[in-house]
Amino acid sequence: MKESVVVIPTYNEIENIQAIIRKVFSLPHPFHVLIIDDNSPDGTAEAVERLQAEFPEQLFLERRKGKLGLGTAYIHGFKYALRNGYRYIFEMDADFSHNPEDLLHLYHACAIDGYDMAIGSRYSNGVNVVNWPMSRVLLSYFASKYVRFITGMPIHDATAGFKCYRSHVLETINLDRIRFIGYAFQIEMKFLTYKFGFKIKEVPIIFTDRAKGQSKMSKGIIKEAFLGVIQMKLSSMFRSFSR
Repeated sequence: MKESVVVIPTYNEIENIQAIIRKVFSLPHPFHVLIIDDNSPDGTAEAVERLQAEFPEQLFLERRKGKLGLGTAYIHGFKYALRNGYRYIFEMDADFSHNPEDLLHLYHACAIDGYDMAIGSRYSNGVNVVNWPMSRVLLSYFASKYVRFITGMPIHDATAGFKCYRSHVLETINLDRIRFIGYAFQIEMKFLTYKFGFKIKEVPIIFTDRAKGQSKMSKGIIKEAFLGVIQMKLSSMFRSFSR
């Protein structure tokens, strides 16, 4: 079985993509990288293709026809990883808001400590966010408090997008039943992992807002997450979570 793959969705990340890939490959663990590109008009996919000549056994690219949403990009990547036999499947942003060095800590939590999901958490040890305006810090922090209150999940950073899964978690969750495509997707995946009784660990990280490129956050994404939490909780009352 192959071991570790980092799934990175991209849309217009030409300013970051080569640097983030090279940084991951510089780490003292043999990570593979899978880029899921949504037809970026800025040439992101073409930059990845050029790097594939340098890293043919480690770097993989899946190109999609358009901007189809963060959640569907990750599901595409998860299915690819499961088909190809990876044991530890990571998700990470392309913009250096997640420090690639922390992949090692997430890996340790799952591979050594035996957790099924490891979350790179901004809020498990205070508030560790750099370069965000206070309004966005408060929105993110209290969104996680809201999710925790509604769902009962003992997780401080419910919207975190920096994670490691053991493959059996993604095999147990029916990826075809995932409903949300924006940041509510991140909440839904944690909620299902929790409901199926898998062991979850929050690993403290420092989140640094992107220095290059543009954020993909929108009011629609926020609304989906707010309403989606209630929908998830209600639907869970009528679903079996045996495994």
